[in-house]
Amino acid sequence: MKPVIKEVIVVEGTHDSTRLKQFFDCETIVTGGLAKKDAILEQIKAAKERCGVIVFTDPDGPGAKIRRWIDEAVPGCAHAFVMKEDARTTRKVGIEHAPYEVLKEALDHLVTWVDPNPNDSITAADFYELGLLGSTHSEENRKRIARAFHIGMGSAKTMRQSLNKMGITKEMIREQLKDE
Repeated sequence: MKPVIKEVIVVEGTHDSTRLKQFFDCETIVTGGLAKKDAILEQIKAAKERCGVIVFTDPDGPGAKIRRWIDEAVPGCAHAFVMKEDARTTRKVGIEHAPYEVLKEALDHLVTWVDPNPNDSITAADFYELGLLGSTHSEENRKRIARAFHIGMGSAKTMRQSLNKMGITKEMIREQLKDE
């Protein structure tokens, strides 16, 4: 029996939808890419009111843009992330290429945004101090943090914004970097 996902999952393409339905009993909304359509946003808003929404876009630039577009238009959705290296073939990257274990892990660790406390916000200077920016191991450290907090890998600025929206503190990051 397939695991049931009660929220509606928003994906980019029909292949992503097919892949998720292969492993999960779920309902999906397909955005069809970057073409911003009012009808799609209305579907997402209605689904959020009815049962909740999980935004699960590809771990690439267009996926990040779609995620931001949805987040701005329909705040309060949950987000699922996979790392690029976990969802790729030799030529393509996307949810449709991720194995069951990776998809299940992402859906088991949903991320929701909060209104961050400006006093607790992580700064660019903090990223330098923590070795997430400006060091030879910065990218490796950011990957560790992305995996630890189940967020997508992006630029340091994007990651910092995501961590702040999640209410993650500098001390929480320090603990994760110390553990390994």
